[in-house]
Amino acid sequence: MSENRRRCLVISDFNAEHLVGALNNGQGEPGIQAQAAPFGQVAQVLLTEHPCWGDAEKTDVAVIWTQPQSVSPSFGRMLAGESVSWDEIAAEMAGFCELVRGASDRARLILIASWTLPNERRGLGALELHQGATRMLARMNEALCLAFDVHASVCVIDAARWIGMAGDKAASPRRWYAGKIPYGSQVFHEAADDVRSAQRASEGLTRKLLVLDLDNTLWGGGIGDDGIDGIELGGHSPKGEAFADFQRALKTLTRRGIVLAICSKNEESVALRAIDEHPEMVLRRDDFVAWRINWQDKARNIAEMVDELNLGRRSVVFIDDNPTERGRVREALPNVWVPEWPVSPARYCQTLASWDCFDSLQSTAEDAKRTGMYVAERERRSLKAEVGSMNDWLMSLNLQVVVTEFDDNNLNRTAQLLNKTNQMNLSTRRMPEAELQQWGAASGHHMWTFVVSDRFGESGLTGIASLREEGTTGHVVDFILSCRVMGKCIEETMFHWLCERARALGLSELQALYRPTEMNAPCLRFWEGLGLEEARPGHFVAALKEPYPRPACIELSS
Repeated sequence: MSENRRRCLVISDFNAEHLVGALNNGQGEPGIQAQAAPFGQVAQVLLTEHPCWGDAEKTDVAVIWTQPQSVSPSFGRMLAGESVSWDEIAAEMAGFCELVRGASDRARLILIASWTLPNERRGLGALELHQGATRMLARMNEALCLAFDVHASVCVIDAARWIGMAGDKAASPRRWYAGKIPYGSQVFHEAADDVRSAQRASEGLTRKLLVLDLDNTLWGGGIGDDGIDGIELGGHSPKGEAFADFQRALKTLTRRGIVLAICSKNEESVALRAIDEHPEMVLRRDDFVAWRINWQDKARNIAEMVDELNLGRRSVVFIDDNPTERGRVREALPNVWVPEWPVSPARYCQTLASWDCFDSLQSTAEDAKRTGMYVAERERRSLKAEVGSMNDWLMSLNLQVVVTEFDDNNLNRTAQLLNKTNQMNLSTRRMPEAELQQWGAASGHHMWTFVVSDRFGESGLTGIASLREEGTTGHVVDFILSCRVMGKCIEETMFHWLCERARALGLSELQALYRPTEMNAPCLRFWEGLGLEEARPGHFVAALKEPYPRPACIELSS
């Protein structure tokens, strides 16, 4: 098995070898090495240390795909026309959910396919949604989701979408009778894509920044030639409505924590005036975290914005109606995803909605505030340009850092930050909530979270630091900081806190082992800049005889 492939176990009550093939042969990151458990033995595999789990400490992802009548025989009786109560079905579902919870310590991520019925099944016809199995199945799926709402390492994924995408080729009666394969190939390929997307999201590889052109992308026509009154946006024309709806779809993305930026060849003052003043604009200036509106090379502009925002290029998507501009950015910035873009604006929303690059397994209140946080950061940069020195700028921000112990109250956000942060991340370890909670509760383990704010607003829980005691040595396990607050002495404040806590615990030294990845070079530069002893490259040792000073620009409290 390739070192970079994630280990996947498919557990099903039917022959799922086609899904295994789609997972193993599919394109895109991350690579997956899948195998199927013996089909029809769902309970046995979930209940025991079955050999199919393998010798590894944990399987990366387990996919559980069952038919509803195999989980609930009572539901099967309902399909046969018998009268069945919800209580009977709920009791059988509870047993299934308990099996899944019991297996959650064997896989870092468990994906449960939602239950479906064949597309062609009419059931009770007009009464189906009132009294039929379709209504009962909807209730079962809702109960399944509720059962795992607080279990971040278990996620229910939408199998109905896979079947809908396959249309009349979704079901395969011939395959069922020949080999107990209930679905057509497209269903399995759609499922494999969603499994890969979920695994990618669990590793923090979700795209975070969407960079947009303006002319014929956010509106029809060219603002420089047509003016505010001449561009197509809103109103009663088909194209104008399509552009307005596309902006609404982009606005929806910002509420999920995706941030927007502009890269356009235009006069900045003219373009910004249209954004500020056109009556049909859905997106306004404060919906964009950065922009480059000039006549320079777009690849250069995007690279500058990404650096300014402290984001990696792998987190960026670029949309432009011009194929020449797309080709230039694709060639110059290969880690930026530059999708092909439809000619007709009528297909813009449909295209955007089909992407899985923004998928996430968690949603927090801070996600919805992310654009506002970046806009506040833009104001900080503006102030920085006005202030003479770096120290004067930092002092003017009135920076405050509040440290709290890791506990159940901040578990969700801490797990999200741990699993999504790539640049300022010492070890880049990834852990589901349950595993993180277990690690934090172990003897000799300590973890703290850091909430950052300044006079422009609160950046939220943006830092994590953890220690593991071993004799008189404290091993720094996690040192994580969101890119939004890097470079403001927060890193030095976190190191100061670690040193003080280690001294209070009676430790004589701190050791930090940097584990390199493709994206966490900024973390190495920070640790190298501390001037610590290096036992070997990337292995830093801090003697604790003298305190490490707290930066004067930070007000620290706990």
